[in-house]
Amino acid sequence: MENLTISDAPPQQGGGAMPPVQMMPLGPGPRPPPQQQQLPAQMFTTAAQLLDLTDKKLMLVLRDGRKLIGILRSWDQFANLVLQSTVERIFVPPGPNNPRGLYADVPQGIFLVRGENVMLLGEIDLDKDDEPPAGYDQADAALVKSLAKRRHQDEKTKEKTKVKKLSTMGFEGENLGETLL
Repeated sequence: MENLTISDAPPQQGGGAMPPVQMMPLGPGPRPPPQQQQLPAQMFTTAAQLLDLTDKKLMLVLRDGRKLIGILRSWDQFANLVLQSTVERIFVPPGPNNPRGLYADVPQGIFLVRGENVMLLGEIDLDKDDEPPAGYDQADAALVKSLAKRRHQDEKTKEKTKVKKLSTMGFEGENLGETLL
């Protein structure tokens, strides 16, 4: 068996010399102490890399666009995450009515996130944690939620109009090409 350390280069693919075989005595007598084996960094899975982030404050971006901030308390081999003291941060980008963007933090408590729904995660710099995001002002959660909902509805309306216009020009949208047989 080959003894690897983290500082070793990854094994080369292709025709190379075989690594030397380590011989162990078979009979009675003193045996050398077992050496602690370490795997190279390339061998760690995504879930195992979460070990360094345990008990740290993280921001997660989920596949549906939600942004969560919380302290990572636990995780499993599927990268399912348990966040404590979680808040959902809702953003409304700048628009005609508000020259600067608005954001609000909605407390969520303990939050379980299924690993397949995490699109992005990163550690929060605690020195900059109290500063508002650049270009955004904090506002009342109810106001930000209503503005975000209205913006989402406006975007859906725009998308429907665009798809309808493209279909009249001969382009097919996501579901326009389906026919009933």
